[in-house]
Amino acid sequence: MMQETTKREIVNGQAVLGIELGSTRIKAVLVNSQNEPIAQGGFDWENTLLDGYWTYSLDDVWKGLSTCVANLKKDVHEKFGVPLTRVKSLGFSAMMHGYLAFDKSGKLLVPFRTWRNTTTQQAADELSDLFGYPVPERWTISHLYQAILNGEKHVKDIAYVASLAAYVHWKLTGQKVLGIGDASGMFPIDIKTGEYDKTMLALFDKLVQKHNYGWKVESLLPKALVAGEDAGYLTPEGALLLDPTGNFVSGVPLCPPEGDAGTGMVATNSIAQRTGNVSAGTSVFAMIVLEHELSRSYNKFIDLVTTPDGSLVAMAHANNCTGDYDRWMALFGQVLEATGNKIPKGKLYDALLAKALDGAKDCGGLLPYNYISGETMTGIYGGRPLFIRLTQNDFTLENFMRAQLFTSLGALRTGMDILFEDEKVEVDAINGHGGFFKTPIVGQTMMAAALHTPISVLKTAGEGGAWGIALLASYLVHNEKKKLQDFLTEKVFANSEASTIVPTQEDIDGFNAFFVNYKKGLAVEKAAVEYLP
Repeated sequence: MMQETTKREIVNGQAVLGIELGSTRIKAVLVNSQNEPIAQGGFDWENTLLDGYWTYSLDDVWKGLSTCVANLKKDVHEKFGVPLTRVKSLGFSAMMHGYLAFDKSGKLLVPFRTWRNTTTQQAADELSDLFGYPVPERWTISHLYQAILNGEKHVKDIAYVASLAAYVHWKLTGQKVLGIGDASGMFPIDIKTGEYDKTMLALFDKLVQKHNYGWKVESLLPKALVAGEDAGYLTPEGALLLDPTGNFVSGVPLCPPEGDAGTGMVATNSIAQRTGNVSAGTSVFAMIVLEHELSRSYNKFIDLVTTPDGSLVAMAHANNCTGDYDRWMALFGQVLEATGNKIPKGKLYDALLAKALDGAKDCGGLLPYNYISGETMTGIYGGRPLFIRLTQNDFTLENFMRAQLFTSLGALRTGMDILFEDEKVEVDAINGHGGFFKTPIVGQTMMAAALHTPISVLKTAGEGGAWGIALLASYLVHNEKKKLQDFLTEKVFANSEASTIVPTQEDIDGFNAFFVNYKKGLAVEKAAVEYLP
């Protein structure tokens, strides 16, 4: 019966589609009228280092999206025996921040500069001082101002500056708009108005007026929208970008495009005050929805962004999480293959990561740094993955794996200490999602120890941000004038299942001991950046 109902919804265009462009995977999730995932598609991709900047080509964006949609259509046909040609609503999300600058003809002026770049330190520092507000290096306005400081010629020709989600949405709908959560990672938002902060806009324009560029910064930015607002419709040209076969119907309403932070909050039902979530994959960030503003600005340590419905959120963000131990896993896989014992990737991860549970609580003194790229949080401005051990350290597989997981959370812990210890922020629940939690129990146990807080993982957590943006697209057409929090609580998570791990004092003490060494060893990491160019 359920199968037939779902099939009818697909045929009648009542399903809802969300697509997220993540750091290593573009993922599509199709949901039914009950907001349950019913099919998915994907496309794996990777950033590249081009002329000193981490980037993705726009050709790969559209190749990835069209392949992702094709794989989704294939999954739908295999499961339900019907074609996917139309949906009730649609939404797109992507990794936040970064810099996509276009001229008035829509030409990309410089290659996409992603969130991963740590090349804007001067700009971020000057803007943070000017605004009296934390402006991280990842933010779009930092990239724009750094380009000005660098004297880059393209700046005079800019007509539009976008995040990746804003760019994709623009090309699909013709609308230069962006969800407020993602917009808050481009330029500071005034929580009271739900718009870019007028005082800070004026300060920036005054700062750069001597260059006579002929634009005001607000005119370059997409308009900020809150969840549920009209964000345009899929054009015929946009439909062809998604499905070059021409079989996908245009005219579909789109929700405001969002960033991966916002979709993570939605996918974990963490948009109410005193709730939080931690997203751990290629990068890692923890977000706590605040009851009130922080006592002061914590530049380089705590970002201030918003939920998709405009509430203030404190974010601690680290550029690196699973990326380096993914490379170790690949190496171990090659070792097994060389001995004729090749095993599936998922089985390899589960087997090795589980060893971390048996390691010494402090990792036996082993000290890796997973810095594929720099970490603003710890003052490291270049990527140099390291592994350090003393001769007397207990160099075992169990300790090695535990150390790899702990170091993935080292930079994050730096920021969370500010929220919990300095600001006395209180939180009722923290939900985890992302690849770090894929192996049962292991990721939760390590995260709980690092944050000295219970960590819950919802049964649906594996669907991630693509499901989150699908839920925002569903909210656009099914909200019945409910607030987003009420819609999620009543229509999505009413019967959700979750597992929760409460950290033991022994695990907490073990991470604390590791973290003491982690902070001491940063001098070695800094030296590696300086002496190993």
